[in-house]
Amino acid sequence: MKPLIVIPARGGSKGIPGKNIKPLAGKPLIQYTIEAARTVFDDRVICVSTDDQKIKDTVESLGLKVPFLRPAELATDESGSFGVLLNALTYYEANDYTPDLIILLQPTSPFRTGEHIQEALALLDNSCDMVVSVKETKANPYSVLFEENQEGLLEKSKKGNFTRRQDCPQVLELNGAIYIIKVSSLKKYNSFESMKIKKYLMEELHSIDIDTPLDWGIAESIILKAYPNKSNFIIK
Repeated sequence: MKPLIVIPARGGSKGIPGKNIKPLAGKPLIQYTIEAARTVFDDRVICVSTDDQKIKDTVESLGLKVPFLRPAELATDESGSFGVLLNALTYYEANDYTPDLIILLQPTSPFRTGEHIQEALALLDNSCDMVVSVKETKANPYSVLFEENQEGLLEKSKKGNFTRRQDCPQVLELNGAIYIIKVSSLKKYNSFESMKIKKYLMEELHSIDIDTPLDWGIAESIILKAYPNKSNFIIK
């Protein structure tokens, strides 16, 4: 296995300005993901892809070199992960490292650990192109999700004769923590949707994805409650 770990961290967060390097319970948010990656991989194959000099400086203050700054056209609100991964891959291949796997770790998942990454890696085999982390969604379309019909009335998003919520089929939601992609598949397809995908199921706590100030407050409260006297620690 020749992995390339990509941690995408653009500087233009609007919901929480400066989110990726804002201190969460005493240390930059991105540091949690870097520490998780370092428990499994060597620094030489961990790439923080950013367009922002402040993020670059923060990451390098943690001892991890940021090899390049991402082009501005790959750091807009509309930029997808696909182009960011290809950009990182092109850089490393041009510098004599040819990975066969890309492991995408978003910095907004501070409760994802190295153990989770290893467990997800173990699921990748010849039957799929990609392994992604998921959680069981609370917003099950068989029970609590509705759509408005042409008459302006609500209808269940998915039909089914289920008396209890517990009897509904399990529905899974991407939690954004781990994406493991074969490089051959990344080059072959134009989107992740075209790939054969296997799931790695994670618990709700470890699936927390920080997108809003409310998410931030919940994550910080959990950390401070678990570690009330520590501001520099690794979640295990």
